[in-house]
Amino acid sequence: MTVTIDDIRRAEERLDESAEIRQTPVEKSTTLGREVGADVWFKFEHLQKTGSFKPRGAFNKISQIARGDATRVVAASAGNHAQGVAFAATELGLDSLIVMPETAPQAKVDATEGYGATVELHGKTFAEAMDVAQSYADDPDTAFVHAYDDPAVVAGQGTIGLELIEQVPDVSVLTVPIGGGGLIGGIATAVKAHDEDIRVIGVQAEPAATVPQSLDKGHPVENETPDTIADGIATGSVSDLTFEIIQEHVDEVVTVTDTEIAQATLWLLERSKQMVEGAAATSVAPLLSGAIDCQGETVVPLLCGGNIDIATLQDMLTRALVDRHQFVTLYVRIDDRPGVLGEIADIIGRHDTNIRSVRHDRSEEGLPVGKADLVIRTTTPGEAAMGRVLSEIEAAGYTIKRVVPQSERIGN
Repeated sequence: MTVTIDDIRRAEERLDESAEIRQTPVEKSTTLGREVGADVWFKFEHLQKTGSFKPRGAFNKISQIARGDATRVVAASAGNHAQGVAFAATELGLDSLIVMPETAPQAKVDATEGYGATVELHGKTFAEAMDVAQSYADDPDTAFVHAYDDPAVVAGQGTIGLELIEQVPDVSVLTVPIGGGGLIGGIATAVKAHDEDIRVIGVQAEPAATVPQSLDKGHPVENETPDTIADGIATGSVSDLTFEIIQEHVDEVVTVTDTEIAQATLWLLERSKQMVEGAAATSVAPLLSGAIDCQGETVVPLLCGGNIDIATLQDMLTRALVDRHQFVTLYVRIDDRPGVLGEIADIIGRHDTNIRSVRHDRSEEGLPVGKADLVIRTTTPGEAAMGRVLSEIEAAGYTIKRVVPQSERIGN
């Protein structure tokens, strides 16, 4: 199996038949460009139908299935692929059955059903859901649609590359998230057919990375515990098909930490006013961290999806703010008398710092009678403001026992 530029061009023709799938815009980021010394353009694929790139590959695959005898398609997914298959099948007049793990967020189940699919929940893991979905494909009326291990799906994703070449003709560097490899495989095939000198850089979340090890060993390897906040690319493996394309067409693969992904997500919200999921933010993370040298080049990070669970977004933003020392916990030793909390709260408020929670701790071993510790969780504009808060509290005669930026880390 392989994917050619002709396959991608034919996929583009098929996608033109869809009333909903559209060419997504690009937008210049002067701010990020100034930070990295490059000409930076974002590709807004998170504005695609269903909120991600997935309908491209699903529509290209299912439009071919619809010409045969199958009346139903089946897929396994916990997120974006589910919605892409459901949408494409409905638009092309086929039934769809999506098997999700029992742990799938209800919002994603509802969204998939909203695009016309029947959803069944099986197993605790994606692998268990996949086994059930593939068993349904034994029915002669049913066709299985894989998320990335299919040339038609890869070719559909490659239409993004054709768009990019037209929208940013002088592009010299692309940063593309990697999960199963279908997205980067299609895009790299398209852009390299146009210009071999365009540098295609894949990005994986460090806790879910498989491609660097696969390239070292010369064959796909698996990560059985791909636990990352970038759940959209936590596939745990690439396929033989996508691995071969990556070997041939991808110039470099870098990894980013969950902390860097959270920081990139927050940066995109604050500076570009774009809310994207963690998988999409991975394309920006290595630029912000300096892991990629692109000075003087024209760079296009692909924002591949925007389907982020609100609870996940809250956790990611909290993690990013903790790392920026904007969530800080103070332990202040006080005389245990009325009015002290008001005095300290007044100091904190004078420096644009807000108290999120406060408690009196009188349980520390050896604490003198009549003394207590105030444990104050705060939100502050930054380290400079917190420095002023600490100085003024000490100047007022109180003892600061500890300052703990890490105390609000997720799970603590």
